[in-house]
Amino acid sequence: MPAVGTAARVKGCVRGARVSDDPTVWIVKEPERNNHEVEQPEVQARQEGGPMPGLGVEDIRALLPHRYPFLLVDRIRELELDRRIVGIKNVTVNEPFFQGHFPGRPVMPGVLIIEAMAQVGGILAFKSAALAGQPVVYLTGVDHAKFRKPVVPGDQLRLEVEVVKRRSPFWKMQAKAYVETDLVCEAELTAMVTEEKA
Repeated sequence: MPAVGTAARVKGCVRGARVSDDPTVWIVKEPERNNHEVEQPEVQARQEGGPMPGLGVEDIRALLPHRYPFLLVDRIRELELDRRIVGIKNVTVNEPFFQGHFPGRPVMPGVLIIEAMAQVGGILAFKSAALAGQPVVYLTGVDHAKFRKPVVPGDQLRLEVEVVKRRSPFWKMQAKAYVETDLVCEAELTAMVTEEKA
């Protein structure tokens, strides 16, 4: 065990629940001890059908072709192959679209919320598709889109996407965007996943 004041690398998962409005107060459950060798998390998740570990911005950039200012996903919190995904978009006052939408009263354009949900759905399709080459995802349809509340600087969008139907190469997904517990946007997205042609 390292001495007090020294850093140590810890591998594991903390599970807990918030017990108040204070974001620093959590009840933490100690993980179960297992003396057996543990497989890599991605392999274990694929075999058990459970959620995969989250993805950071560099992982997202490796999967999506989008770049600033059109990369609209900051982090993936949850990912269950072929089933569902939860992504995060931090909406900051520095976003370029706020200069014109609208001066003095910035509101995130609804089409960009749809695009953010589509990018999260694309990550789910990329990770789930068992293609030999580099997968490419094209958005082919948006149905039943509803915008319920404005999204403004300082909001954090939680983007939840679930697979409704999959028949290769097409995917149908139900997407919802939340700010805290408020549903701000929802839509049914259709996408085509194919391999990049050389």
